Amino acid sequence: NEITRFEPLLDQIGDLTNTVITVDALHCQRDHVTYLAKRGAHWILTVKGNQPHLHKQLADLPWRQVPDATRHDDRGHGRREIRTLKILSVSTGIAFPNAAQALQIRRRRRRLDQPRRFTTETVYAITDLHVHQAKPEQLATWIRGHWSIENAVHWVRDVTYDEDRSQIRTGTGPQVMAVLRNTAISALRTAGVTNIAAANRHHARDSTRPLALLGII
Repeated sequence: NEITRFEPLLDQIGDLTNTVITVDALHCQRDHVTYLAKRGAHWILTVKGNQPHLHKQLADLPWRQVPDATRHDDRGHGRREIRTLKILSVSTGIAFPNAAQALQIRRRRRRLDQPRRFTTETVYAITDLHVHQAKPEQLATWIRGHWSIENAVHWVRDVTYDEDRSQIRTGTGPQVMAVLRNTAISALRTAGVTNIAAANRHHARDSTRPLALLGII
């Protein structure tokens, strides 16, 4: 259970003073922010359906009246992505301890060969950082960095390796398979691979290729 491992994992780090911790929606937990406050750390928490009341509070804020704090327009991998960040101070009215600012992150994507077909995703987050403690560009960078981890590891495990539909569910089997998947991803990333799916197909064609990748032959 990732929630119960949150504190023991961070206990292994000696000093968290003024460190900014970014976590996904699963860890939007009051006990977690209480722990981080004791360690002197700051936090940015994604808010989704596991906190329905808090999520509704954030969605109901007057975002249409708020200008974009940051806007990034990126092209790559055959698609265009427009990311915007809006920020509101929430000293009162948000049912979460020490929340100082609410964030609305909106991502609009389209394939370059389909110029009129945009998909839009809106995500909300909260942070204990005040306006004077972090500029909008810093917040956007930290959030983007967190998503980079999601894309590099979790998305690959969920989509490329189809982990959620694995039939291995008994004993320590799931943990062992998770370790093996992470090891494979890390080995490929270390070798400079950017497309894990294509690399898997490449190595599956010749049994000596994985051994060479690991330096065994």
